[in-house]
Parts: sequence; structure tokens; C-alpha cells
Amino acid sequence: MLPPFDYFTYRRLRDYKRRERAARFASLPAEYHAPFTAIDKVIINKPIQELVDEVHAESVSPLDVLRTYGKVAVKAHEKTNCVTELLLPEAESWVQSEVNLQGPLAGIPVSLKDSLQIKGFDTTLGYTKYACKPYKEDGPMTKLLKDAGAVPYAKTALPVTLLSFESANALWGPCLNPHVPDYSPGGSTGGEGALLALGGRIGIGSDVAGSVRVPAAWSGIYSLRCSTGRWPKVGVHTSMAGQEGIPSVFSPMARTLNDLTYFTKAIVGMEPWKYDYTVHPIHWREKEEEEAQTKKLRIGLMTSDGVIPPTPAIARALSTTTAALVAAGHTVSEIKPPVTADPFTGLHLASQLLNSDGCVTFNSHLHSFEPSDPGADQLTRISNLPRPLRYLYYLWVRYIRRDVQWAKLIRTFGPKSAAELWKLTAQRESFRATWHAWWDGATQQYDFILCPVNATPALPHKAMHDAVSSCGYTFLWNLLDYTAGVLPVSHVDAKKDALPGPYKKVLKQLGADGALSRGAWKHYDATKMAGLPTAVQVVGRRWQEEKVLGYMVAVEAALDQYQDPLTGEGGRYPLIELD
Repeated sequence: MLPPFDYFTYRRLRDYKRRERAARFASLPAEYHAPFTAIDKVIINKPIQELVDEVHAESVSPLDVLRTYGKVAVKAHEKTNCVTELLLPEAESWVQSEVNLQGPLAGIPVSLKDSLQIKGFDTTLGYTKYACKPYKEDGPMTKLLKDAGAVPYAKTALPVTLLSFESANALWGPCLNPHVPDYSPGGSTGGEGALLALGGRIGIGSDVAGSVRVPAAWSGIYSLRCSTGRWPKVGVHTSMAGQEGIPSVFSPMARTLNDLTYFTKAIVGMEPWKYDYTVHPIHWREKEEEEAQTKKLRIGLMTSDGVIPPTPAIARALSTTTAALVAAGHTVSEIKPPVTADPFTGLHLASQLLNSDGCVTFNSHLHSFEPSDPGADQLTRISNLPRPLRYLYYLWVRYIRRDVQWAKLIRTFGPKSAAELWKLTAQRESFRATWHAWWDGATQQYDFILCPVNATPALPHKAMHDAVSSCGYTFLWNLLDYTAGVLPVSHVDAKKDALPGPYKKVLKQLGADGALSRGAWKHYDATKMAGLPTAVQVVGRRWQEEKVLGYMVAVEAALDQYQDPLTGEGGRYPLIELD
């Protein structure tokens, strides 16, 4: 149907898919809706490797494991609206006929971002245009998982456009934070964050500007942003097919660090380059992982990206982690990024590369009047401004508002010609070369960089309207293609993390009273945010997945042993208790 009458198609498909999902949940056998038993809790809290060993030894049934996680999915969805496609009836059949129960993930249920291709199910990405178009075959990623013994059991929520730290769309509705429902679980892999925080096991998401790391931080779980070519990507869909200025990577997420490491190692051990031509044939380097866990580390600290300072709760998580590492005997020192390749220059460059089509592609999938993401709408409005009007807007922001950073982003944000894109790509390579040389310098030689994941804890629903550009702490490492992991530290405390005054006044005192900082900080309220997770980011160099996971183990060990000398309190983060 032609616009604008395809609006009615959008409404019809939305209502149909929601009814279909509700019917699938309602039709599950009664055991899936029953309370958790003592055996369920043992299964949920047992490390993956132990469960795999028990499945191999036939001392536990993979069907029992699947049904336990089916309960997790049901309860997590009731609380957060985190599931898009429920795979359980089919998953029971796959366990008995398609899944390799001798593999390294034998019998382990895995949840997947909605963008993964699974036979018999849609891959909508939150767009109604792709509803009711089930795939006839599994994608390579799904085939690899089944060959490894994993059992896909749920596809999870994401934002329409996949360019948001929220996870809402008109097709499925908003996904809620598992700790404080008025807030986002993060995005674009927010459904995974919510499900894993509420008892899920392992999952896969994608990351182009922080989309596995922000959900990990905002939901209180663990994730690893792999470098390009280390993790499979074929058979996974995106809203911006062909966009390679900042490649989207597909990466693991888990409820515990132990499981994240085991899962990552198991997938690499399956030799994914045999399933996906984009994967580099790099075998798992056990020695690098072990050395990273055991040696005394030299750590670079990036307290702020120079664009948006961390809010008090995030600053406290970072300072607690720093103190814990120093107490454990590691060396931590503030970094001085390269002058010609500072984080704001990176944000400016990355934003142009990512949206070089002028936001045309991710909007092309929408039916008429189908709501988009509030942050993506902001990007689209700026990109669609005629060049003369955008220049006048730039002049007003630059010389009247005196907001240099926001003005620079506005001036260059818009569709690029092929020649312009080539120049930007050349600048990207120069930026990467500068950082490579900087890290090799005698005064650096850091094992890893410790920094925030985002300037704020989880933000309220629809806050991306204001905070769409608050992504520099993650986007920088996408531009550089560095490996980066996230681990939870603590929770927001209403008293400890309160602002000392109105946010605009505090930002002015910090010298950061620009639109970018105000857009993120305006939603910061420690009282309302109390209980939300806080986290830190561990950044290594390109293709250092083994080392980064080892460094995360060292950071977590330091936090586990640390006690604040003034209060005697530890800094660690407890998992959500299962009902």
C-alpha cells in the first residue's frame, strides 16, 4: 500500500504481532508459569561450564535446563517487556533433533537480540514492515550456536533504528529497566540487558556506538565489545545495511563474568571463520587471558571524555574502582589523550561516518506515521535541514549560544557525497594511527584504559530526545575498533550521589555547560535513580578479547577484596534476587 495509506498497514501488523506474542506466552504449558523451584535456582546460579559438564555426563537433562530458562523468560517479560519472539515450543524440538549435545555449550539456553536470523521467525528490528515474514533457514550465527550445543529460546527487545540507548519501538512497545521500571534498560540491545539481569544466562547483541555496553551498564550485567572480525556477523540484520564507516559488531553478553568468558571462548573455539567469511582465523589465546589476570597492571584512567563529565554516581563508581585497583597493587594514572585525536574529535568524526547517508536508510524501513526513536528523530531533523538553514543554526549556536562543540556537530551533520565519505574514512584511519602510536609511547604503555561507560546511569524513557549525543565514552572505541568490556560496580545511592546544586550550575562550575552535557545531565536525579546499577568500562587494544576478559577478572577481584577505609563498605554489586 502506498503512503500515507500504509499507516493502516502499520497499525494492523502491530496489533497482529502483539496478539501473536501474547498467545504464545499464554499457550505455554503450566510449568512455564510456575514459581521457581529450588532446582531451578540451582540451575540458574550454576556456571555454564558446570552445566555443560552435567549435560555431557547426562546427570542433568537439557530439557530441564531449557524449561528453567523458559520460566526466566516468562517472568522477565512480565516485568520488563523484554521478549519480542518467544522460541520455546520450537526450542524443545531443537534440543531433541538439531542441537549438538556434545558441544562446548551443550544444553545452554541463549537469548538473542531480535536482529538475529532464526528459521520460522521474523527479524523485524522493531519495524512493522518486516513483520510476518519468517525466515526459512537459520542464519550462520544460529547454525554455529546449535552446533556448539546452545539452545536459542528468546529474541529480545531493541529500539527501532537500532541507534538509541533506549529499547522501544511502535511494534513491541518499550522495554523497562529491570531495577527501576521508569528507566531504560539501555540500547540498542536492551532486551538482552533486562533478561540477563533477571536470571538469563548468555546472549548476543550488536554494538555500533555502545549497544552491548550501555545495556550492560544500565541493567547491571557484563558484556564484551569485540573488535571487527573476531565474532560472527553474517545472518544478523541491521537497520543500516552497507554502513561501514563505523562497522556494527556482534558480541557476547552474560549475567556473570565467568559465563561471559566461557561463552566467548566457546564461540571462538568453534572456529567461526568456517561459518562466516568475515571472521578472522584467530584461535583463542589462553596464555594472554591468564597473564592479564595475574600480573600487576599499569592502567590508564580516563575520568572524563572532555565532552560530558560523569555524573556523581558514575564518578563514584570510577573512583571506587580506582581505589580498589590501587589497593590491590596496580598502578593507575590519568591519561592525556592525543591532542590531535582527542575524544571530542573522535565523536565529531564518528557521528559523520555513521550517518553519512543523511539518516535516509534507517528511516526508509518505516511505514507512514510509524513512530521512530526520539533520538533518531533529532538526528533526522538536523540532517534534513537545508544547508543554508543548518549553517544559520550553526552560527546561532556557535556565536550566540557560544557552544563550540554542539555547533561543530551541527555544521557537519548531513548527507555526504562519495568524495566526502572517502575523506572521512581517510581521517578515521589517521585517527586510528595516532592512537596506535600514542599507546605505544614510552609514557603510556598501559595494559588497559579504565573509563565510564556513559556519563549517567540509566535514563528515563524518551530521554534520548535530549541525550542522543551522550555516547562519547563508548563511541570512541568503536571508531578505534578497540576491544572493550563492561562490568557492574555498585548502585546509585540517593544521598551519596546527589548533586550539590542545580545541574546547570554544577555543569557551569565544571566548565561543561553546553547542550551535549545539559542534554544528559538534565535527567539526573539520584533520588529517583536510587537502585540503578553503575558500571565501568575496561578498554584494550584491537583484537585483545582474551586480555580484556583477563583484565576484567583482575578488576572484579580488586573490587571484591576492597573495603572503603572510611566507611568499611565494599564496592561490589549484588545480582537481582530471583522471586
